[in-house]
Amino acid sequence: MTHPANLLPPQTWKASWKILFRFFFIYFIIQCIPLDLKYFSTLFHIHWGALSFRDIFYLARYTPKFLPSDSPFGGFADWGIIAFIALTGTLIWSFLDRQRKEYNQLYYWLRVIVRYRLTIGVIAYGLLKLFPQQLPYPSISQLNTQYGDLSDWKIFAMSTGVVPSMETFLGLVETTAGLLLFSRRTATIGAGIIITFTGNVFMSNLAYEGGEYVYSFYLVILALFLLAYDAVRIVTLLTLEQPTAPNTVRPYFAQPWHRSARIVLKTLFIFFFVGLYGYKTYASYKHKGYQYPTAPGLDNAAGIYNVTEFRINNQELPYSLTDTVRWKDVVFEKWATLSIRSNRYVHPDLANTEEVYAEDAARNYELAGAASRHYYSYGIDESRQILFLQNKNKYHQQEKLELHYTRPDSNRIILSGINEKQDSVYVVLDKINKKYPLIEGRRKPLKL
Repeated sequence: MTHPANLLPPQTWKASWKILFRFFFIYFIIQCIPLDLKYFSTLFHIHWGALSFRDIFYLARYTPKFLPSDSPFGGFADWGIIAFIALTGTLIWSFLDRQRKEYNQLYYWLRVIVRYRLTIGVIAYGLLKLFPQQLPYPSISQLNTQYGDLSDWKIFAMSTGVVPSMETFLGLVETTAGLLLFSRRTATIGAGIIITFTGNVFMSNLAYEGGEYVYSFYLVILALFLLAYDAVRIVTLLTLEQPTAPNTVRPYFAQPWHRSARIVLKTLFIFFFVGLYGYKTYASYKHKGYQYPTAPGLDNAAGIYNVTEFRINNQELPYSLTDTVRWKDVVFEKWATLSIRSNRYVHPDLANTEEVYAEDAARNYELAGAASRHYYSYGIDESRQILFLQNKNKYHQQEKLELHYTRPDSNRIILSGINEKQDSVYVVLDKINKKYPLIEGRRKPLKL
């Protein structure tokens, strides 16, 4: 057995280095290792026999929270609490461990913990883009929503979603950077890529008012910590062009089985967070993704419809740009969602964080960040030809409609029944044969 003294050159750290290390050790341990009882409660309640990529995604996205999620002081304030705990622990540690000369081995294992935490963080998002689901192609309703009725973040998401190949490339870059972190030999390269890539994600969230700026910056901080280890050597070699000593720190294993256990644990870790998660994510992609509902809508009804005739309480309302009651157009999606555009107020659902919902009713990506349209999920009673509509917006969930439908031909749908105010409505919808340049192709001749 090789003694650890032969693995590491004798070193004595400066007092300031030891104090900084103690602080960052405590800080990153709290940031990276789940210590929250809620996390373990979630872990124990996972149905392992029917494990989905959603379960693994939320395990990988863990960050410690001391304040409620909806607290205006959450996010960066949690970091402040962690820093205070780390500072207190540093003072105690420095008093109890004054004779210690270096922390080479402890520093090595801290970097291992940060590397693996950062790895699963970026791969969890990278695979969602590699199999393009995170930013899906815009729905019919979104393609027919005016630019000014969309939030900044929704415009950004749709602008990326219209180019699935670009999203796949972004996912490939992010996933590759994460895989590089599994080896200490390539960890610095992976950290450098993540700083550039995820730093851009952070700036995009700030510029477009996204909700992931805290988490993306969290990943950037982890990457900066890893890069700092080799930063001096990189500058010395590439900028100053001077001879540079290699990294000579290696892990010390007291027993032979420790090395085997390390290999087994690493293999299981990669299998679970890369292999299994990748397989489950791909299966979700082949099953139409997770952002839009999957329940099929009214057969052969998908498209946008002009409201040719609109009656309320048997009184016909002519077309008007300002009327808050009359509908302007109606969209039937391929799935069981119907959207109505009108001048009636829409309280925008500004959901702009990445959530993976299992149930169709909770999937709110299609309506998030959009005004001017009310989105309804619906059930179908085919025997009585009735649609049961439920407003999907969390601010309008009290609205329910029951509408009878008839289809005189393939391009016309007639709806009649009771609206959200319990008034009787009668609506004639005529399908618009609309062509979308995004779908037809920008380099092909298009006749409107």
